[in-house]
Amino acid sequence: MVRQTKKSVIFTITTDAKEVKIKGSWNGWKEEKMKKDKKGRFRKLKRLKPGRYEFGYLVDGVWTSDESQPSVPSPYGSQNSVLEVQP
Repeated sequence: MVRQTKKSVIFTITTDAKEVKIKGSWNGWKEEKMKKDKKGRFRKLKRLKPGRYEFGYLVDGVWTSDESQPSVPSPYGSQNSVLEVQP
C-alpha cells in the first residue's frame, strides 16, 4: 500500500517475511531496508519529488509488486509498480 501526504510517500507491506527491502527508479534501483512496526507491517517513508517512479519490494529475496498501484512489465519478466507523485 502506498499513501501520499503533502511532503512524503509512505510505503507499507504486510507480510510474514523476515526481511523486506524496497527498490525504485528514484535512486537507481538501490535496495533500502524497510522497518517492521509493532503491528508486523514493513514501512518506509520517502520524500520524493513530483514525477513517475517504478518500484517493487524484495520480500525475503523475492521480487513483489505493490497490488495497490498500477504495474508495468519489467525488463526481467516480472512486474514493477508505478507511482505518480503529485506536486
